[in-house]
Parts: sequence; C-alpha cells; structure tokens
Amino acid sequence: MVPDVSTGSRTRGLLSYLFGPGRRDEHTDPHIVASFAMPGLPDPGRAPLDQHHDLLTELADYLDQPVRAREMRLGAKVPQHVWHCPVRTAPGDRYLTDAEWAEVARRVVHATGIAPDGDDKGCRWIAVRHADDHIHIMATSVREDGRRPRNKRDGQRAQAECRKIEKELGLRQLNSGDHTAAPMPTSAEQAKAQRTGHQQTAKEWLQEQAQAVAAASLNEAEYFSTLTALGIQVRYRIGPESGDVIGYSLARPGDVNAQGEPVYFGGSKLSPDLSINRLRERLAAQQPTTPARGTVEPDRWRQAETTLRETVRFAYQDQHHPDVDAFDTVVQAQAAAFGELLHTAALTAPAHTRAELRAAAIAFNRANRSKVRAEHQQAAALRTAAKQLLRTAGSGEDGATAAALLSTAVFVVIAIARWHQTRGHQQQAHAAQQSLVHLRTAYRQTAEPVIADLTRCTPTPKTTDRLAAQVHAAVPDHAQRILTDPAWPALATALAQAESSGQPPRRALAEAAQQRELTTADRPAEVLLWRLRNATSDRIDQRTQAARARTGSRTTPTPTPTTPAVPTGTRAANDPTRRR
Repeated sequence: MVPDVSTGSRTRGLLSYLFGPGRRDEHTDPHIVASFAMPGLPDPGRAPLDQHHDLLTELADYLDQPVRAREMRLGAKVPQHVWHCPVRTAPGDRYLTDAEWAEVARRVVHATGIAPDGDDKGCRWIAVRHADDHIHIMATSVREDGRRPRNKRDGQRAQAECRKIEKELGLRQLNSGDHTAAPMPTSAEQAKAQRTGHQQTAKEWLQEQAQAVAAASLNEAEYFSTLTALGIQVRYRIGPESGDVIGYSLARPGDVNAQGEPVYFGGSKLSPDLSINRLRERLAAQQPTTPARGTVEPDRWRQAETTLRETVRFAYQDQHHPDVDAFDTVVQAQAAAFGELLHTAALTAPAHTRAELRAAAIAFNRANRSKVRAEHQQAAALRTAAKQLLRTAGSGEDGATAAALLSTAVFVVIAIARWHQTRGHQQQAHAAQQSLVHLRTAYRQTAEPVIADLTRCTPTPKTTDRLAAQVHAAVPDHAQRILTDPAWPALATALAQAESSGQPPRRALAEAAQQRELTTADRPAEVLLWRLRNATSDRIDQRTQAARARTGSRTTPTPTPTTPAVPTGTRAANDPTRRR
C-alpha cells in the first residue's frame, strides 16, 4: 500500500480532477467514501450531471472555509493549503470495500496529523474513490481553530501507518524505507510518462543514464560531454563569485513543459550521490593506470575479480567487526563502487549477457544508501578496477574471465543484501535481491558454455579418480558436495590443466578453497573452478613477464587504452566547461 503526499493551492482544480473522467476516461464511479464530520456534505459523484459543476464549487467552498477565515485574519494568502495523498494497493492485492477504504483514510489523516482522532478542530478532508485499487485523500491544511496542522514528516508517517494497515488487512507487505535511497518518482511524473508513451519517467531515465555515465567516466569533463553526446541537455549552475560550476541539471530529450521549455532535474534531485560535490568525490577516488613499457597487458577482468574477491572476503569475515561504524563505512563505500563495476561490466561483457547485467546494475542503484555520504577512498581499488574494464581490450568476450567475475559478484550481492537486512535497510535489501536475480541469470548465460567446453575435455576416468582423491585430501569437509556438483567434470579438467602448468592439484585446491568459505556456495565445484582458472592464468602471465625480463625486451610498445564505452556507444570529447 503506497501513499504519496503532496501539496498544492487549487482546491477547486483538484476536485475537478478527482470527480472528473480522468485523463483517459479511467475514472469510474467517483464518489466520497469518507470525510470530516460535516452534516450534509455534498458528493458531486452521486449527484445528477446537471448539478455536478455547482456541487464541485460548493464542496470547494466548504473545504476552504477555515482557509478563507485565516486569510481574512492575517491579511495574506495561505500558501500551499491543499493537502493531497493518494493511497494505492499493490498489484495482486485483494479488492477493498468502500468501508475498508474509509477506515484507511481515517487512519492516514490521523497518523499524519491532518485530522487526529477525537480532535474536532482538525482539518477538513474527504476521501474520493474512483478506481478499484486506490483512493485520493484531500484536505485543506488549516484547522477549524485557524492554526496550521502539525503534520511534519507526514509522508513518513503515512508510510508507517500503511505498513500496519497492510498487515491487518492481509495485503502485500511492502518494504519500509529509512529515507536513504534515491527518491522514487511521484505519481504525477508517472502519469506524465504514461501520457507521453514512455515506460520510464524522465527522472528514472535520467538517473539511470547519469549513473551509467558516471561509472564510465574518468573525470568531470568526460561525464558532462558523454551526457551531451547522449542527447541529454545539461544546464550548469555557476558560482557568482568564483565562476566555477557549483551545480547542474539535466533534461531528457523531448521532455518539455506546457510552454515548450525543457524540464530539468538537478543532479541531487535525481539521486543525492549525483550532486556535483558527491560526483567529484567519486571521480577522484580512482587511479586508472597504463602498463609500463615492455610489460604484459594484464587481464583486467581477472584483476577486477581479484579485487572483488577481497571485497566479499571482507564483507563475510567482518560482519561482527568490533567497530561497527567503521565497518559500515567501508561496506557503504564498497557497495557504491560495486554498483559502478556492474555498469561497466554491462558495457563490455559478452554481448548475450549485457541486457541482464544492465538490469542488475539498474536494480542495484537502489541498493545503495545514496543519501549517506560514502567514503569513496575506502573503495578506490574496486572503483579503479571498474574503470579499467573499459580502457583495455576486453577479455570478457571469451566468457571464462567474465564468468569468474560474475560468480564472485553473486557472492558480493548476497553479502551486501545480508548487511542491509541486518541493519534494517529493507528497501535496499529488496533492491539487492532484485539485482541478484538478474546477476545470476547473466552468470548462467556466461558460465554454461564455458563449463560445457571444459566438460567435453574431461580427463580419463583413471585421472579423474586420482583428482577426486586430491579433492578429498585438500577439502575433506566439502569433498562430497564438490564431487556431486554437475560442474565437477569441468573442475577436473581445470585441475588437470593446473597440474600440466606445474602446480600440484592438492595445493591448487587448498589455495582456492581458502579464498572464501564454501558452506554457503550452492555449487562449490563451480566456485573452485573459476578461482582455479584465474590462479592458473595469473601464473602463466607471471612466467611470461619473467621471460621477457630475462631476455631484456624493451621493444614492446605501451598499450594504448581503448576509448571507454558509454550506454549508447557514443562519446563526445568536448570539455563542458567551454560552454560556460
């Protein structure tokens, strides 16, 4: 059950909408289901059509009487005196009767301070139903005694009361927020998106684009030039004394108001972590590097997986850290950096997984506590690893390294979801779970072809039995689960390959198992498979590097970083500050 509190200044105008046909004739049988205690209150929805207009005016006058009395006494207009709160049930909820909706309305106006129970001096209000799944509560926010109501934090109070009502009426239980996530679009913004034929509101679309571009940008100039290349209009706020950019707003292409002017949303309104100052903090917490002359270009996907593995190890091992605040600060920073990694991975992963990875990244945007300032330097290594994925010849296309990274990413999201859950961040925990669904799908899409190829190369039964004995010796507590895992034949192939490269299988297994506990792994053989392949590839790279050093090679040119990818495949190079 979702309440949405807003204010306005036109009583008659809102009544016309509530009792009217709707923007697309979607209002059916509009009528009052509850109201303040006024005898003979007119209900335009139950009157003959020829009386409709006059009754709307009469009802507006009734509701506005305390407002007009206050204005006459003070000699000034009462600002934003119309209080409006639609309350909607969730999709799939049962049908509520008029009597049930009336009780919902009375509880909401009581909880918000608009009209407390037993207070005959409260504000005048009505609740109008014109659809099966919601009502509109409307009040004029001047009490009968001429005072303004004590309705501070009315939106939060309405949310809290709706959580109680859901439980009592057997409705779908929505997640309570702690008001640290990015703000959701309003009902007016959603209605506009429907009218203009968009699946997303302008705010949602801009937020997703800005988050993805921020994840892919090295500096502020690149951030703004890429947004411009996407067709997004950028408006800068310039400091009157310094002449520097102190803020910015974005407008979606084609999104205009009634006057034909672009509709801008400030960066901080899209999401607190997109404000200019928070954005600069994020961009500063990264140090992308270029390989030295004569060195082997590192596999950035394996580097990212290694860095990510350290993140999940920290999150799992330090859940009961003695300094809870310090631990939470680090997790907050790591979660923000991980969100950027999802965005950059979605741009460079195997093509058939990108849609699911993008969906995972978008869902994870709301798994961050964006109103809480993250100490981004605490996650500089992970943020740097995310940027490096975009600036090298991506090895994620071969599937194996991408699968290893996504396997570890699954554990990271599980750890972050648990952290949110233990801290009572219910909306963020729910968002992390939504991200996990998409991430697991992307992992399976990437991993299954690689596992199938390795399975086809399984060693002889004799060799496989010998390797199984090594599993029992190296990880006895998990050996049975590993050997019955469908991925065991692929792991046997990887063990044979590691043995061919000079590493004893028992030692390789023990080192891979020590990287993180296996108890919570649904498929422990797969987990060990990716760790083992990464370790083997790292050793091969080290040997190649050592061989080059021995031969004194100095002729290898410095690799040139590739152009970073952006959400639509375009990139502009103009410095936005030139437009000031």
